[in-house]
Amino acid sequence: MIDADLGRLLLEAHRTLVAELADALEERGVIDVRAGHAAVFLHIDRRSGTRLTELARRARISKQGMMLAVDELETRGYVRRASDPTDARAKVVKLTARGRMVATECRRAVQALETRTRRALGERRYDGLRDALADLIGEDPG
Repeated sequence: MIDADLGRLLLEAHRTLVAELADALEERGVIDVRAGHAAVFLHIDRRSGTRLTELARRARISKQGMMLAVDELETRGYVRRASDPTDARAKVVKLTARGRMVATECRRAVQALETRTRRALGERRYDGLRDALADLIGEDPG
């Protein structure tokens, strides 16, 4: 039997984690938010909002990808665009009251997923995996 290549293993691990996140959100009553929307909820400044370009940078996705996610969430009433108080030409993405609730549930779901993964792998293997993945993408694991 041929071992699966690294890319395949990473892709399958990603799919598994995304499916688990989607299930966890659904269990929390969040039914119209996809796991991909977590990029907004996990990286937005909850009080002041965040520019779309900064959201994209933090989430490490394209501006176009972030714009699509924000557009979908705005249509569903989770975020709104507002004038940036520091630059009248710019907009910031802000959470609505409904969005703040979902952001909280999203953070809780991600934390539970990380806790389950840490427990399944054990402390040393979990930390080693995070460090190795951070090295691969050129990010500080801190």
